Amino acid sequence: MAQIGFVGLGNMGRPMAGRLTEAGHAVRGFDVSAPAREAAEAAGIPLAGDLAAAAAGADAVFTMLPAGEHVRAVYCGEGGLLAEAESDALLVDCSTIDLATARAVHEAAAERGFAMLDAPVSGGVGGAEAGTLTFMVGGGADAVARGEKLMAAMGRNVVHAGGPGNGQAAKMCNNMVLGVSMIAVSEAFALAERVGLDAQTLFDIMSTASGQCWSLTSYCPVPGPVPASPANRDYRAGFTAAMMLKDLRLARGAAQANGANTPLGSHAAALYEQYCADGEEGSDFSGIVRMLRGGG
Repeated sequence: MAQIGFVGLGNMGRPMAGRLTEAGHAVRGFDVSAPAREAAEAAGIPLAGDLAAAAAGADAVFTMLPAGEHVRAVYCGEGGLLAEAESDALLVDCSTIDLATARAVHEAAAERGFAMLDAPVSGGVGGAEAGTLTFMVGGGADAVARGEKLMAAMGRNVVHAGGPGNGQAAKMCNNMVLGVSMIAVSEAFALAERVGLDAQTLFDIMSTASGQCWSLTSYCPVPGPVPASPANRDYRAGFTAAMMLKDLRLARGAAQANGANTPLGSHAAALYEQYCADGEEGSDFSGIVRMLRGGG
C-alpha cells in the first residue's frame, strides 16, 4: 500500500483517485474547487485541507489539472509541490498540457532532486471510471518502474514513450489523429445520408473495410450502430468538444514551434473552433457530425 496525494479531482481526477483508493492505497485528495471536493468526498475519497497536506508524507503525488498554467503553478508556484512534497516522492502529472511547459516542469523538478513523469491519459471519463485508461508516459525508466503499478490500478496500458515530455508528445499526436478521423467518419455519414445510403449499412461495410477506425467502430458519431457511443444519448459528453479543441490546439502549436506540416490537424482545429463557437463546447466531440450535416 502506498500513501498517495492526488491534486485535481474533476471529471477525470475523481474516478482516477477512486481507483487508487479501491486498490487499497491511502489517498489524500485536494482540489481548489469546492464542488469538486464535495463530489470526491461523496465518492469516498479522503480529502486533504490544502496542497501541502495532500503532499505530506506521500510516496507519490498525482496531478490532473486543466492546462499548463495550472500545472506550472501547482508544481513551481509558492507553496507548490516542489516545495511541499517529500524529497523522495514520485511526481506524476496526468494533465494534458503543452510540451514546453511539461519539459520546463520536469527540469524544475530535476533541479530539486525529484523523480517526475508526465503521464497524460487516453480513454476519457468512461475509461477513468472503468479503470481502463492508457497512460502515455515520459520520463526516466527508473521513475516509470516506480509508478507503473500505481498507474496500472487506474488503467489497462502503461506505455513508456521516452524522456521528459514525450508522454505529452504522444498524447497530442494520438488526439490529432482522433480529431481528424472523427471528422472524416462524420463527413462519410453526412454524405451517405444525402445520397440515400442507410447509416447501419454504411457502418456494416466500413467496419469490415479499409475505412475501419476507432472513431467508427468504438465511437460511431451517428445513433444506432454502436449502442455505447454518445450519439445514442444526445451527444452527452464522454470527451467534450472543448477538450478536443484544446488537444488540437496543442498539436497545432507544437507543429508550428517545430516546423512540422500538419494541414489536416490544423483544419480539424479550425472546424472544432467553429463547432465550439456555436455553443457546443460541452457536447461530446463526436457531435460535430451535426454541424457537418448542417444541423439537426
